[in-house]
Amino acid sequence: MRKQNRFSHGLLKKILFVHLSVFLTLSICSCGAEKEKAVQPENVESESTEFSKKEEGENKNMTTAEMEKVFENVVPKKAYKGIGNHNPVMTQRYGADPYALVYDGRVYLYMTCDEPMLDANGEIKENDYSNIYKINVISSADLVNWTDHGSVYASSEKGAATWGNNSWAPAAAYKEIDGKMKFFLYFANGGNGIAVLSSDSPTGPFTDPIGEALISRDMPTCAEVTWLFDPAVLMDDDGNAYIYFGGGVPSEDKVSNPGTARVAKLGEDMISLDGDPVVIENVSYLFEDSGINKINGTYYYSYCSNFNVPEDRADEIGFHCGEIITMSSDNPMGPFTLCGPILKNPQYYFGRGGNNHHCMFEFEGQLYMSYHTRQLEEAIGINKGYRSTNIDKVTLDSNGNIEMIQGTTAGVEQVGSLNPYEKVRAVTMGIMAGVETTQFGEDSVKTGSGDMIVTGIHDGSWIGVYGADFGAAGAEEFHVSARGTETGYIKICLDSPEGEVIGYAELDTKDAVNFHEFVAGLEKKVSGKHDLYFVFSGDNFELEYWYCR
Repeated sequence: MRKQNRFSHGLLKKILFVHLSVFLTLSICSCGAEKEKAVQPENVESESTEFSKKEEGENKNMTTAEMEKVFENVVPKKAYKGIGNHNPVMTQRYGADPYALVYDGRVYLYMTCDEPMLDANGEIKENDYSNIYKINVISSADLVNWTDHGSVYASSEKGAATWGNNSWAPAAAYKEIDGKMKFFLYFANGGNGIAVLSSDSPTGPFTDPIGEALISRDMPTCAEVTWLFDPAVLMDDDGNAYIYFGGGVPSEDKVSNPGTARVAKLGEDMISLDGDPVVIENVSYLFEDSGINKINGTYYYSYCSNFNVPEDRADEIGFHCGEIITMSSDNPMGPFTLCGPILKNPQYYFGRGGNNHHCMFEFEGQLYMSYHTRQLEEAIGINKGYRSTNIDKVTLDSNGNIEMIQGTTAGVEQVGSLNPYEKVRAVTMGIMAGVETTQFGEDSVKTGSGDMIVTGIHDGSWIGVYGADFGAAGAEEFHVSARGTETGYIKICLDSPEGEVIGYAELDTKDAVNFHEFVAGLEKKVSGKHDLYFVFSGDNFELEYWYCR
């Protein structure tokens, strides 16, 4: 999180944006499964023209013509990203300062919760980061469909670390301790220290195991660090762990070598330090945003350059303002040698700049870069410094050096496919428009993260998932779990919200408390791999999960 932004903003726009300003975070889980899969490229054979609701033995049928009438005047809402684009990865709320944790075949992204700040008139005002006490969590098995796990209540009287005021720029790690897998979430208490939380699950609930800062200004070498924040964690091959942090420019005469980067070895318990923090020497034009990776046996420390790099000397220095820079070493604690820039400021790619924050991670043998931009706020129609997360591919040159990464709206290609034959949490989305997510269940409501459901549905709201593989056998039924006070309807389409309609579902629960599973016959037996879209009609109903048979 930042204390300054050197980029200018344009004129303020008034908007009415309910589902991002009300900010109970909702979550979606995607589950994978296997069914027979000799993939066919097309749908086959017509099946049914009636759609049945099954609840406690009761059947109710509606014809295709009746369902078409329901959706006659329903127009799909506009999404905040183009269909087929995978960036930003999440559009139901903002998420800045991304940090990736790869565990058990999934990528978990932890992000600063850039919650919209409102003035006395209810208008969104400039983001100053002061009201951030939550950390957003999403995960994916394919890098394009993301399950919403909510927002960890990390700090303040509402959070796990009650002694802290903020939760900026998270980092995450896991380790087996005493025969049990433990997960650790590190974050900055503003610019004045690093906290640590722990959990038995990557999605929480997280608790504070030490009741105070893991790293504070009372520690050796830390008092003089301008911004004691932005942690990154390395789990080395030998079992040792290290934490990197710090940033800021202490005075004008130190812009070229601020001296505010630090590294410390973590204790075996991951919630203590094994020795004092040490200075990372000669970090040229450091601003903030520690990053650390071990690639082909070499340690790469990375960071965001400050906004004092002289443009007339940029070629000589080797980089520009606000870029992600790398340094390398054969030792995790340095010394590190300058390599060069790998990611330009978001302004270069997307037109709106600001601080640059990143995390590199490896998934299924490929390196990726997660970073934040202001694309989502631009799509919403504001210009106030709210950030969202992108992912793009990292490539190495013939010498093993990281090449300049290209920021894109298209994002990365899907890794594998989504399995529609196992329960898919409704909060698993590749793209969406006009829906919200919220916590579901006592633990999630209390701690902010865990199970989530889809809510905030209105006429024309929709959800899309990419690359659902129906295999050769094909699907004939659509199952969905819903609750609500009014009847809701789902139109199931292939490959776009206005694409080929393969079925409808009527959700007539009249039960706002308990979820009920409904079954709808599909008009066609769907086979092959398709993007799947659910377009909604009606209000006051919520979704838990779906799957096909």
